[in-house]
Amino acid sequence: MISFTDQQLERYSRHIILNNVGIEGQLKIMQGKVLIIGVGGLGSPAALYLAAAGVGTIGIVDADKVDLSNLQRQIIHFTSDLHKTKTQSAFEKMKALNPDVHVNTYHLRVTAENIREIIRDYDFVIDGTDNFPAKFLINDACVMEGIPFSHGGILRFSGQTMTVVPGESACYRCSFPEPPPKNAVPTCAEAGILGVVAGMLGTIQAAEALKYLIKQGSLLTNALLTFDALKMDFRKVALRKRADCPLCGENPTILRLEDIEQAVCELKR
Repeated sequence: MISFTDQQLERYSRHIILNNVGIEGQLKIMQGKVLIIGVGGLGSPAALYLAAAGVGTIGIVDADKVDLSNLQRQIIHFTSDLHKTKTQSAFEKMKALNPDVHVNTYHLRVTAENIREIIRDYDFVIDGTDNFPAKFLINDACVMEGIPFSHGGILRFSGQTMTVVPGESACYRCSFPEPPPKNAVPTCAEAGILGVVAGMLGTIQAAEALKYLIKQGSLLTNALLTFDALKMDFRKVALRKRADCPLCGENPTILRLEDIEQAVCELKR
């Protein structure tokens, strides 16, 4: 049983005074385990806010190193971190922000071979990846393992997100059965991204993780939240769990994980 120190009571006081959180909710946060796959534009704000909130164990997965083009939106990485692995850079900022949290680092790319072993130790997964193969792999693995996750994607001035609770809500494949054809979506370098859009969406994903841990509010299940930052227009589109979904339907045809080879980048992190 976790007991609160005087410093923790002060650190988390703004959570504790909330009627929907309180001591019990903060305890759930401190006992929670959240995995962030991709510590880029989406994963950066999510990692910082979850660390600040006191999530007990946070896993961060990324195979890349910090480069100069990342710094326009990936706020967890600083100019002094250039050429450092993103997992190490993020680890240092998260521990500096909140020494209480335990941070697991995975300097690797998730694959069909390793993802299930990694995610099964966590309560909730945040998808901060930037390509369709990874997004479908995360969806499929989380559904197979029964682990809730937040999908997120950004492009130019827009973002989209949905939360999947396996067995209860629509999964990513219920709405998007297969990745788009090659070259149907512009590459990251071609499309561009307004940096703050990444922060807007990443914080929504962090909020979903916290709400799941404390069992309060309504998750973004069976809905796709989209926004256009140019117009500051938010829209929620209803989704439904499909009986004929190839993954979570009544007669699934996807029975094992496979790595999808596709040289396109959906949404730059």
